[in-house]
Amino acid sequence: MATDRPEQDRFHNGGRKDALPFAEGEYHDRLAGLRDIMEMHGLDAVVLTSMHNVAYYSGFLYCSFGRPYAAVVTATDCITVSAGIDAGQPWRRSIGDTITYTDWKRDNFWRVVAGITGTGKAIGCEADHLTMERAEKLNAFLSPRRGVDISAATMQQRMLKSPAEIALIRQGAAVADLGGHAIRDAIRAGVTELEVAMAGRDAMEREIASRFPDAEYRDTWVWFQSGLNTDGAHNPVTSRKLNRGDILSLNCFPMISGYYTALERTLFLSEVDDASLHIWQANIAAHEFGMSLLKPGASCAGVTAQINGFLAERQMLHYRSFGYGHSFGILSHYYGREAGLELREDIDTVLEPGMVISMEPMLTIPDGQPGAGGYREHDILVITEDGAEDITRYPYGPAFNVVG
Repeated sequence: MATDRPEQDRFHNGGRKDALPFAEGEYHDRLAGLRDIMEMHGLDAVVLTSMHNVAYYSGFLYCSFGRPYAAVVTATDCITVSAGIDAGQPWRRSIGDTITYTDWKRDNFWRVVAGITGTGKAIGCEADHLTMERAEKLNAFLSPRRGVDISAATMQQRMLKSPAEIALIRQGAAVADLGGHAIRDAIRAGVTELEVAMAGRDAMEREIASRFPDAEYRDTWVWFQSGLNTDGAHNPVTSRKLNRGDILSLNCFPMISGYYTALERTLFLSEVDDASLHIWQANIAAHEFGMSLLKPGASCAGVTAQINGFLAERQMLHYRSFGYGHSFGILSHYYGREAGLELREDIDTVLEPGMVISMEPMLTIPDGQPGAGGYREHDILVITEDGAEDITRYPYGPAFNVVG
């Protein structure tokens, strides 16, 4: 019996490609933009290793589970490098070719990558994604004569959305709105955070399947928080039961082919006390003021400074929890982030038409103080030629969100 096994294979199982989230021309345009980056830096090849960049340029959203993946882009090719555990799915779900590496010998992944790029070349990589170990492997197997970090340049490209991306993000925003209404309908005294979250998640997943029958479905989630658990924006769901008068935080995150959208709202169960209502209305005022500032030519830092001033005038700035907004696209809570498009003091990016950004001020009042809890509203806005379009439709404020 033969004991030698191949280091790699081209497993084009099924003989045909599946439908990708976008038309082929969209991916060719993205790759053309990446090749402009390569030409600018004099690169022979780029080795993309992050989930967001591999998906953005190839269409394939990988599941790592401790294994390395890549999309290797040269002047002529975009080849995904995937693990044998995924069989033919990476080829079916990508725009170009796929080479599968086997587990029979350690570092077969890097042998495949080196076989595509060659050795002694000028190589672009994502320094913010490579671990120290994988950076050492890249240098050992590819022996690049020069390396360039292209993570910032690819982020800049992803920050400007195409019409097709904006159309998909609009669909995601509508799905999030639907999830919000399903959550609102499930809220009542005695139910748990988990039960409410499940109602929102199930409604969104069904809606995504209805709107995108050829997609793959994963990663849609809900954070529904109550009482003390509202103090952080990313607090996980618990089995706490809801009580009359509780502050509630609704957070819907539909994921469509790796594309993230969100809806976040403050609610109260049955009644809201005066102290809480005062803080809630102040945060809503900051939310509306912030949305009015989002327009072409405004800088992220400048918008942040103005909202800071708005809250400082109301003696509430010290309750602010984090930045006031962020971008959308191929990102999620465990991969991907366009840090260059966040509403923070240290981000000087100037808003341009085609960018998509949230406005989401949050105030957290410590436990034991009047109005204790976390207050947050979140809308998605598309920057246009002369302003911004709010594509979130679920209402905010006490008129609609004192429920149950």
